[in-house]
Amino acid sequence: MKWKHFIDSNKGVTFVAVLLMMAIFNQWENPTAWVYLALHGSYGWMWVIKSRVFPDKTWERPVSLPAGLGIWAGLMLYWIAPLIITSQNVRLPAFALGLLIALYILGVFLHYTADMQKYTALKLQPGKLITEGLWSLCRNPNYLGEFMIYLSFALLSAHWLPLVVLALYMLIIWFPNMYQKDRSLARYPDFTAYKQRTKLFIPGVF
Repeated sequence: MKWKHFIDSNKGVTFVAVLLMMAIFNQWENPTAWVYLALHGSYGWMWVIKSRVFPDKTWERPVSLPAGLGIWAGLMLYWIAPLIITSQNVRLPAFALGLLIALYILGVFLHYTADMQKYTALKLQPGKLITEGLWSLCRNPNYLGEFMIYLSFALLSAHWLPLVVLALYMLIIWFPNMYQKDRSLARYPDFTAYKQRTKLFIPGVF
């Protein structure tokens, strides 16, 4: 089996998991729960579609069953936010829901557009460093988009714990992957100039 089989299955069933939480805690009249279901559920489905249409070769590698189940369990930590929302009847004001929906939409745009640009560029011009489009803004626009997505999920819970989970993922997985990618891209002659004019993660900041 491959990494993507475990990741895709987890993200694909997130809609069902959140819906089940809503049923267990009788949250059918909670607008925040419905917004969360729509956002995280649609994100999971879009991920599965992306995995089929323009897959990331990182997740195409084979993986052992224990390691695959480990990543599946790890991804379940993202379900803490909807559990808090449904079990504690969290209800955000309308303006907060609107702002977080906007944050999610912007994140989806950056994440999936950057991944599509990368997939297309590597297919049409293999061996060439990608420095144009969204990749001219920073060296990891896809991670920036994913951060916005998961930040919107965490903030919907109005609780600190999902923010801790997101921070741990960033420190343990995301940033090491970004720095590893920088080391790998250093083989390109024009990478030094590209690195000097861009930031790692947040345009103009870091």
